[in-house]
Amino acid sequence: MTTFNVEKMNCAGCARHVTKTVQKLQPDAQVNVDLEAKKVDISPAPVDLEAMAAAITAAGYPASVAA
Repeated sequence: MTTFNVEKMNCAGCARHVTKTVQKLQPDAQVNVDLEAKKVDISPAPVDLEAMAAAITAAGYPASVAA
C-alpha cells in the first residue's frame, strides 16, 4: 500500500473522481479516500508512484507521495 497526500478533495464527488483516475492507471487497485485527512491509500502500491501522483494532479487534485 502507498499513501498519497491529495489536496482540494472535499466531497464524495471528489473521492469518486480520484478513485476513477487511479483505477484508469491501475484497474485492480483498492482505493481508500480519507477526505478529512486529504489522503488516498492505494493497494497494491502503484509501480510508478510519480506517474500516479501526476495523473491525480492532472485530474485537478494536487498529489504527492506521503512521507
